[in-house]
Amino acid sequence: MAKTINGIEQGRADFAYQCALEGSRCTKPKEYKSYVKKTPMMVKTSGLGATFAFIMSKKKDGNAWALIYNQVDNWLKTSDNHYLINNKNGELSEIIIQLESGQYRAVTNEVLALFNWLRRFAEGLIEGDEIIQEP
Repeated sequence: MAKTINGIEQGRADFAYQCALEGSRCTKPKEYKSYVKKTPMMVKTSGLGATFAFIMSKKKDGNAWALIYNQVDNWLKTSDNHYLINNKNGELSEIIIQLESGQYRAVTNEVLALFNWLRRFAEGLIEGDEIIQEP
């Protein structure tokens, strides 16, 4: 039986809350918050593939970009979202750039919906509003 819209949104919100909570406990929570806030605009202006290629290039073990990359990867590969990436294993960036047009749009919409919740929870859980500039 297919999930209802409310069920899907509730699952997305629950996952995003857990992610933001993890982000609030990382070594640089303000960076996490800043990156979560800027990623949707990056997706809208540069596209999902380019954004995740950028994030992949910036992720290092333990930094905020790595956490965000892994959280999105986990979300898109959960059992309820397998249809988005056709049960493909491997590097998220590579999977994204190999998607057909319709799938690419669906994954982009799903990622933006997830970031809508991530942003809300990060703003509520992480104090301060330091803007982190990329070099």
